[in-house]
Amino acid sequence: MADPATYRPATGEIPDEPGVYRFSDAERRVIYVGKAKSLRSRLNSYFQDLAGLHPRTQHMVTTATGVDWTVVNTEVEALQLEYTWIKEFNPRFNVRFRDDKSYPWLAVTVNDEFPRVMVMRGSRRKGVRYFGPYTHAWAIRETVDLLLRVFPMRSCSQGTFRRAQQIGRPCLLGDIGKCAAPCVGRVTPEEHRSIVEDFTSFVAGQTTTYLRRLERDMATAAREEKYERAAVLRDDIAALTKVLEQNAIVFGDGTDADVIALAEDPLEVAVQIFSVRGGRIRGQRGWVADKADDAGTAELVERAIVKLYEEEPSDSIPREVLVPVVPSNRPILSAWLQETRGSQVSLRVPQRGDKRALMQTVEQNAKQALVRHKTKRSGDLTTRSKALEEIQESLGLKTAPLRIECYDVSNLQGTEIVASMVVFEDGLPRKSEYRRFTVRFEGQNDVAAMHEVITRRFERLLRVQAENDEDGPGIDPETGRPRKFSYAPALVVVDGGPPQVAAAKKAMDELGITGIALCGLAKRLEEVWLPGDVDPVILPRTSEGLYLLQRIRDEAHRFAITHHRSRRTKTMVRSELDDVVGLGPTRRKALLKVFGSVKKLRAATVDEIAEVPGIGSSTAQSIVESLARKNGDRTPAVNMMTGEIMEDE
Repeated sequence: MADPATYRPATGEIPDEPGVYRFSDAERRVIYVGKAKSLRSRLNSYFQDLAGLHPRTQHMVTTATGVDWTVVNTEVEALQLEYTWIKEFNPRFNVRFRDDKSYPWLAVTVNDEFPRVMVMRGSRRKGVRYFGPYTHAWAIRETVDLLLRVFPMRSCSQGTFRRAQQIGRPCLLGDIGKCAAPCVGRVTPEEHRSIVEDFTSFVAGQTTTYLRRLERDMATAAREEKYERAAVLRDDIAALTKVLEQNAIVFGDGTDADVIALAEDPLEVAVQIFSVRGGRIRGQRGWVADKADDAGTAELVERAIVKLYEEEPSDSIPREVLVPVVPSNRPILSAWLQETRGSQVSLRVPQRGDKRALMQTVEQNAKQALVRHKTKRSGDLTTRSKALEEIQESLGLKTAPLRIECYDVSNLQGTEIVASMVVFEDGLPRKSEYRRFTVRFEGQNDVAAMHEVITRRFERLLRVQAENDEDGPGIDPETGRPRKFSYAPALVVVDGGPPQVAAAKKAMDELGITGIALCGLAKRLEEVWLPGDVDPVILPRTSEGLYLLQRIRDEAHRFAITHHRSRRTKTMVRSELDDVVGLGPTRRKALLKVFGSVKKLRAATVDEIAEVPGIGSSTAQSIVESLARKNGDRTPAVNMMTGEIMEDE
């Protein structure tokens, strides 16, 4: 572990100008890249007291052994150079947004003599107009198949086209009317290009004008009694209408926009982008990346935008980019987008209306993508086996921990303390073994609560092991099933750091429990703490073992919170009304429903209170007198369902 003071540059050496900086390790590998409006100010912030840095930043500066920088003219240039260096050096402490999918595009080769429509992936080529991206190639082919009926442009490969020219006979598409057959001279290059222009205009969103033209032509053909021509136009209109139904309008004003949303957890972030062109959703893409540094949501949004548009042609950047939060360097990012596009680009957060509704939809897709990603990882047998092996190796266990129990404590300001125990066997949750605890300890002390829970769990285990009845140890003679708490875990995980681990270790030692491994998982830096160790075990952020421990910890937290909320719903309101004689929970609830708070109830008269259903004049008088007595020394009313003080408006 390096001391940052050993490689800190002198303050006077660092220029007070925009630029990009690189931290490197002992082997000269670049481990972090950043940009700054003022290199001097930014770099000096890394060399302050380590206690004042974020834990991930601490880890980075103590891993590095050197830093250098490059001065640029503007912050826009710094943004571009930062992305270039991240792509080149792949630094371990930067969040790397890598799109692991090759998304299909609808492409038209407008530079050819006879332009062709097709599905394309990979890098873009000059002279090709792109529409999309789409999630699935079959969606493009289905759309093109419908459109070729109305716009019979070429869609065949170069080999098929040349063969048709040689033999003088078109392919099947030419015979069934889905190609104008320019290969055999049925249309001139100019006529075919006119078809292509109509096709691209329709796909680009100019649909209303073309449909109205077809409707006028159909009406004219019907008046002239050209019924076959009218029927063909009618079928064309139906085909185009079907295409439009598949691409529902989301913005009535024909907006061009990209909508970007994120879903995060401490280890990973999922990005989703919806491409809206001509008011319709034309494509969707997204990816999941590891969070290697302490970047906040605003900075993650900025990196996603740079990743999205850095390698795209200028015509792919829309007039609007909608984001969930304003990026930290919004002016610089906007200037870069406008410079790349060549015209104005609006970068903003939608507040209301259709655009806000679509943002919520994209956010929901990002959350689902993150869940699917995690589910896919946890559902793979090879991945689970690797995770258990990594935990075994990192914690120094003799065997892989096939049964893991995790404990979490939840409370509301020291009241209603509950705890949860979740069980994972072979890397998968075993929900039938989950248990809940109502902690008897009073006070806001998670450490004491953890000691109590671990004590109660293993006391039950010892009692079950002592009951060696004729059906076998741990077997319920009435049901033939295992008793509760009948199996010992191979590993106990507690949610927390050294204090919680020490409390759990003390409880197990007091009961004489041996042969069961114990560790804690701290939320701040996802550190694994072992009993008595001064330093934590740091698992790589890409480790499957760390991912499994985090998933178990999150499941224990979820289970504890669910139990806590269910208990709170059973408690109505604790307030000054509790001491009013003859006023039970139902009538207290009725009073608060009418008046909203104890403050308003205190200002009401006896007659106004007596009008509440179920409250008579004598009870109303008792309420007024009781509140008057406590007016000098009031205890705020607390809604136990929400934890909010009912006293104030």
